[in-house]
Amino acid sequence: MKKVIIIVIFSVFANNGIAQPMIADTSGGLIEQKDNTITSGTIIKIENLGTKINSVLPELRPTVSADGNHLYFICQNHPANTKYRSVPNSQDIWYSERDSTGKWSDAVHLDYPLNTTHYNAVYWISPDNNRLLLRGAFNDGAFIRKGVSMTYKDKDGDWTPPNALFIKNYEKYDRGRQSGASMTHDGETLLLYMTPEPNGINNDLYVSFLTPEGWWTEPKSLGKIINLPEYDEMTPYMAADGVTLYFSSNRPGGLGDNDIWMTKRLDKSWQKWSPPVNLGSPINTSDWDAFFTLDAGGEYAYLTTNLNTYGESDIVRVKLLEEKKPDPVVLVSGNVYNLKTNKPLSASLIYETLPEGKEAGNGVSDPSDGSFKIVLPYDQNYLIRATADKFFAQSENLNLDSLVKAGYKEIHKDLYLVPIEIGQVVRLNNVFFDFDKWDLRVESFVELDRVVKLLNENPAIEIEMSAHTDSKGSDEYNFKLSDNRAKSVRDYIVSKGIAENRITSQGYGETKPVATNDTDEGRQLNRRVEFKILKN
Repeated sequence: MKKVIIIVIFSVFANNGIAQPMIADTSGGLIEQKDNTITSGTIIKIENLGTKINSVLPELRPTVSADGNHLYFICQNHPANTKYRSVPNSQDIWYSERDSTGKWSDAVHLDYPLNTTHYNAVYWISPDNNRLLLRGAFNDGAFIRKGVSMTYKDKDGDWTPPNALFIKNYEKYDRGRQSGASMTHDGETLLLYMTPEPNGINNDLYVSFLTPEGWWTEPKSLGKIINLPEYDEMTPYMAADGVTLYFSSNRPGGLGDNDIWMTKRLDKSWQKWSPPVNLGSPINTSDWDAFFTLDAGGEYAYLTTNLNTYGESDIVRVKLLEEKKPDPVVLVSGNVYNLKTNKPLSASLIYETLPEGKEAGNGVSDPSDGSFKIVLPYDQNYLIRATADKFFAQSENLNLDSLVKAGYKEIHKDLYLVPIEIGQVVRLNNVFFDFDKWDLRVESFVELDRVVKLLNENPAIEIEMSAHTDSKGSDEYNFKLSDNRAKSVRDYIVSKGIAENRITSQGYGETKPVATNDTDEGRQLNRRVEFKILKN
């Protein structure tokens, strides 16, 4: 049975006091703690995840997936651990999965390559659930030194032997007794905690960025607001919004030992932050608090506690108060398919902001069924596409700057890859014109530059660029509009150095519908720009 702790917080009338210590619960029922620091009537529930996950042993470092359904954690000194008898305080990775009713499965001990002969931990789960960031630097699954490594899910659903991320001058910074990492949901920013002092115990937080070549930049301190001299900053977790950072610190103003603190990134430099705020009781206690993680919705935080547990420490979750939550995001899920065969594909995913065309994140689809998940903050327009050898991506558009931040949303959107073959037709979903005009809008250039790249990389290819309308308007008007739009696209591609004889243009008006013209959705599908491969 789940244990639930309810803590009622009463309003402040005079001086702030120190929260009373939590009363031990011997019955497994509900307990209360009176606190005179916040507003009246607020109830915070600490929910123990139960005996399918927690035991008499220490359960530590929970890491939850973006969808909230996959949980990796450490169990210490379990007899099933890889080095139970030979390594003091052996730590191995365990896993549980949540079903559609919200119940967690019995935790299972994971085999090689996730658990090896060293201390093991999962630092981060990608939103697509197809990549894990692991403790330690590995070379094809063999431990070589301190550091961080990545493993990928293969077509059989197994994890590949992990390989170390190459981080420039990493060894210069990780010389202390503890270190660790996390990653932003876009897969392009690495957060680290470590100390350059030999055998040092006070960590600082650092940031490293993925380069186009695939290696990571030299770690850079998060600055003086985050890293206080002579204090310990560790276990960073960046929420799905890419702005809200949670971390553990023993800085002044806490409830005892290390506490969880929250701060907001104020610009793209990763040096300017809002003043860190202590998350308060019951998330923080007089004991050592760390290893804070969230699902993408930002509704529930998962952490480790030493209070009212089945054993030495347990994994619990807490529903955050509104002011402690990150900004809302959108979780986009779908599958990648071969447009010709409609079969799922293993592919890499890229999403870019429009109109800049700046890469905003990456992902991978599941090799077995092509499924993927990505997390997108609001206030941007995105181009989303998959990539695979010998295919051209039919990209999708997601306009999130026009949506009100009503809260966390989940959207399903499938992606298609078109084989580069004669006769194949590719719809260009991110080519835009103003109403009744054929001048290209600037946000179209990212999409059309991909066509230019395709033609440059495949010099034998010749294409027909076509434009189409719905049935509104006269035949003559629709033909003229579509023909001029097709010519505008052709002119742009030719202006980028593509020979004129490799691309023709044609407007078809309303003569080639792909859907009904009786609905708004159908008419939208019929208004399109596409190209057909004529020669390869």
